[in-house]
Amino acid sequence: MLVAGVWDAERAPAPPPPGQTAASGRLPGEVLCGRGGSGRLPGSSPPAVKDPTAVERANLLNMAKLSIKGLIESALSFGRTLDSDYPPLQQFFVVMEHCLKHGLKVRKSFLSYNKTIWGPLELVEKLYPEAEEIAASVRDLPGLKTPLGRARAWLRLALMQKKMADYLRCLIIQRDLLSEFYEYHALMMEEEGAVIVGLLVGLNVIDANLCVKGEDLDSQVGVIDFSMYLKNEDDIGSKERNVQIAAILDQKNYVEELNRQLNSTVSSLHARVDSLEKSNTKLIEELAIAKNNIIKLQEENHQLRSENTLILMKTQHHLEVTKVDVEAELQTYRHSRQGLDEMYNEARRQLREESQLRQDIENELMVQVSMKHEIELAMKLLEKDIHEKQDTLIGLRQQLDEVKAINIEMYQKLQVSDDAMKEKNEIVSRLEDKTNQITATMKQLEQRLQQAEKSQMEAENEDKKFKQECMSKSENLQKEISRKEKQLVQLETDLKIEKEWRQTLEDDLQKEKETLSHLRVETQQIICLKKEFLKLQDKNRQLKKICHDQEEALQELACKLSESKLKIEDIKEANKALQGQVWLKDKEATHCKLCEKEFSLSKRKHHCRNCGEIFCNACSDNELPLPSSPKPVRVCDSCHAFLIQRCSSNMP
Repeated sequence: MLVAGVWDAERAPAPPPPGQTAASGRLPGEVLCGRGGSGRLPGSSPPAVKDPTAVERANLLNMAKLSIKGLIESALSFGRTLDSDYPPLQQFFVVMEHCLKHGLKVRKSFLSYNKTIWGPLELVEKLYPEAEEIAASVRDLPGLKTPLGRARAWLRLALMQKKMADYLRCLIIQRDLLSEFYEYHALMMEEEGAVIVGLLVGLNVIDANLCVKGEDLDSQVGVIDFSMYLKNEDDIGSKERNVQIAAILDQKNYVEELNRQLNSTVSSLHARVDSLEKSNTKLIEELAIAKNNIIKLQEENHQLRSENTLILMKTQHHLEVTKVDVEAELQTYRHSRQGLDEMYNEARRQLREESQLRQDIENELMVQVSMKHEIELAMKLLEKDIHEKQDTLIGLRQQLDEVKAINIEMYQKLQVSDDAMKEKNEIVSRLEDKTNQITATMKQLEQRLQQAEKSQMEAENEDKKFKQECMSKSENLQKEISRKEKQLVQLETDLKIEKEWRQTLEDDLQKEKETLSHLRVETQQIICLKKEFLKLQDKNRQLKKICHDQEEALQELACKLSESKLKIEDIKEANKALQGQVWLKDKEATHCKLCEKEFSLSKRKHHCRNCGEIFCNACSDNELPLPSSPKPVRVCDSCHAFLIQRCSSNMP
């Protein structure tokens, strides 16, 4: 198909002189649809039906054939990668832009009418997942502001990837989606679009290195220069011989690319087969282990059932014996409980009295704690005011030293009050310990109820002793309460003194507030000066950023030039290495080349994608991108070390 398309365009007669179309700046369809036959392109026969859209499609198809053929021939004669300044390449992009614009629907927006080719090209991202990288990189380009500029950048990136034909083929197949953007008579909706996509496959032979970032794609004028495709009658005979050679080379390159794609698919299928075999062996082993576990669990279940029956028999016999013992113990307990209930009621009364005393003491402690919190809050407020004024009031340090001395005296008094509170807390803890002792003794009494028949006389003596101890404890509590009342009187006198000191401190604070007002005026002036200084700093930073961005742009250009040189050297070395490589067959290798261990079901065979030898997983557990494949591929340890050493030596 590719050869036929190029050969038809070559045999066509020469187009009219450039003065008729190149200077006008109009679309090819608009120029070639004029009155008479002088405006038609070569190779286009007079239309059977005078349909202007069909004539436009035929003219655009012929123009695309000429531009693609001229680009391939000039690129093969040029012999190296094409730059963005190459004229045939520029004309190719202009022709593709006109082909994609043909039959576009006009979309009405809020402010104006919109008619761009970026809309249908965005669909490729959804239909072809590999096109997501191009779309993302186009959106990230900082210099592009219009949808037309993004579409031009997309076409250049697709040509560099050598996948423009694949991307546009996905678009042409989905005609339901294209109908939203194109009219029914558009070139992309008819057979001419499929023919152009078939011609684009031949461009995979071309290597292009286009700098999209610094190029102004928004404001370019898309005018076709027909002077490039004009031919003399003397040159036609000499070039017909070269066309056959070019066509054969195109077919050869196309077949080589198909072989590369097939090799990549075969390698991916091998990798999938290996992964499936590994997963299958793992599942078989897990099934065997699960079966063994099921057999063991069944045996353990039988043993547990037999043991369960024996345990049930023993527990039933033990329950019958314990029932008889419990009934005898209940009868003895009932007789002893009646005598001890009276003793228990008297002990409860004493506990209630002591709990009332304890509640009174706790209420007094709560009052003292609330007073203490109020004093602490006042002290915290004073300390905050003092800390805030230390930064601004340098000249008032003498007055602050006096205030600090007063605070120290207050702090000492607070420590005295804290010590008193600690003593009260200790008293409360002692009371709690005593109550705990009483509860412990009650528990002991309940334990002794079981032995009441044997030790009634001893229990009465112990009760008398307990009463005497309780009386002595109550007397001690009353003495401690009197002490606490005296301490409360002392605390009240201390609080009065502290209130007087507080009044003096408030007077001093009023004087300090007046000085603060003067200082605030000065700080406002300083703030105004700081704002002006910050504005000057921002201007300085902006100028520095501009200089820095320009320096980075220059560095990026230098890095790209060095990277392109390194890539060319890598490709040359890869071609030299591929000429001497031999892909070893699986049957020929029985041992790993590095560790010399024998291959088995657990130790699988793996090919090194660089040297072609066979290794085990441990000796080839490395991945690196090679010139033959941009994605990371399995590489052996020796090739991995060699490639890393070469990359490090090539680094600037």
